[in-house]
Order: sequence, then structure tokens, then C-alpha cells
Amino acid sequence: MNALPLKENLEKYTDIAHCPIRNVLTHISGKWPVLILCILSENDRTRFSAISKAIPDISSKVLSNTLKSLEVDGLIERYLYAEIPPRVEYALTDLGKSLMPILGELIGWALQNFDNFKH
Repeated sequence: MNALPLKENLEKYTDIAHCPIRNVLTHISGKWPVLILCILSENDRTRFSAISKAIPDISSKVLSNTLKSLEVDGLIERYLYAEIPPRVEYALTDLGKSLMPILGELIGWALQNFDNFKH
């Protein structure tokens, strides 16, 4: 059986390397990135330990890796203070701040529809 030709409006998704949707979702999808961005959006700067306390079910290693990924993606900044012991804080960049209204819409939708999903 021959496959049907792809509709024109679906062709934009076939260029995997240049699909904006795939690329953006790759950077913020997963269990932790959006939650971390939300925490950072509620504070000017937030220490690693405060983020860890706010998300008690994330391991230090996963939190550290997720923060590094968000930093590489340009969504957050890391501030290292030359103190003993060293103090590290994280904050949203302008790019990260520009994402928050969109995530706010998603969060609002999630709050309205939470009971419709199986937990």
C-alpha cells in the first residue's frame, strides 16, 4: 500500500534539525526544567540549596545537571561569589523571563484541568 503524501501544513515538522517546536521543547521538556524556571521566576536570585528544598524529590546531581543545561541554553545565569564557602545563585536571563508568560499560560491551563488527568 502506498503512503499518502504529506499534507502541506504538516511538512514544516519534517525538517527535524530546523523545527523550532522540536528544538525548544527539547530544551524545556522533562520533569524538572519548567519547575525550576518557575521557582527562579519568583525570586531575583535563588541559591542552589533553596531550589533543592523547593523540589525535595530531585537529586542534587539531577538538579545540578538541569541547571547547567538551562544555563547553556541561555535561560538562566549562574552567579558565583568568591566566598568561603563559595555561594552560588541562579536567576532567569532576559530570554528566560520572556518564556515565563507562555509557561504561565500552560500553568494556568494545568491548574484548571488538573482533576481531568489521572494522578
